[in-house]
Amino acid sequence: MLTFERHELILNYLEAHNVAKLHELVEVTGASESTIRRDLTILEDEKKLKRIHGGASRIQSKRDEPTFVEKETRFTKEKDSIGKKAATFIQPGDCIYVDAGTTTQAMLPYIDQTDVTIVTNSLNVIQQGIELGLTLYVIGGYVKSGTHAFIGKGAADSLRAYRFDKAFMGTNGVDLEFGYSTPDPEEAQVKKLAMDQANEAYVLADASKFGESAFAKFAGLKEATLVTAKDTESDEFLRQLTKSDQVEVVTDDDLYGHA
Repeated sequence: MLTFERHELILNYLEAHNVAKLHELVEVTGASESTIRRDLTILEDEKKLKRIHGGASRIQSKRDEPTFVEKETRFTKEKDSIGKKAATFIQPGDCIYVDAGTTTQAMLPYIDQTDVTIVTNSLNVIQQGIELGLTLYVIGGYVKSGTHAFIGKGAADSLRAYRFDKAFMGTNGVDLEFGYSTPDPEEAQVKKLAMDQANEAYVLADASKFGESAFAKFAGLKEATLVTAKDTESDEFLRQLTKSDQVEVVTDDDLYGHA
């Protein structure tokens, strides 16, 4: 296969899926990993895609946001592992906030501690939580059609009535300078408030979010513990992140955790 044909296949795959892992592009093109890495470097230099840890993503506006349906089919293994790890921080009797998102929702099947009360702004968390028999409270507000999240003034007003032992947050970006961010400023406001109302905050993110920044910042890196999955492609980013002892990172194998 000629180089331009591989590049066309890569770009078409990204157009359809928005994000691609390295092994997916190897399967699509039949080329070796080293060849695909070179292709991604060339295409990034041409500003046709963005390299991310473990693959590539389509270049998007800072305000673009994938829908819930698009998100739930990506990085499912990593999200499950992250959700399982995050659930270990919950103690019996905790009152917790579970943010809207597919990674935070992955926690639910692993919440087996007794007397846990969940407050959420997610339609999907509500539905699955009911099926699992969890104790749920729901905040009000405007419902975003794409992400199924409650946001806006109504959501913020509802949140002020609660205090949490722990808040478990999703994010669209984890950037060394900009921190945690999301495309929607109204959703950023809700996220920030939920974290402010909690004794402890955790941000759940797979490696595809590393080095990314969306439009609206909702927290600095030092304001929460980052929970992620072990990924050799993200080793260097995590090392940079943990140069400061004030930034805590835990993975599903605890490689980067601080005491």
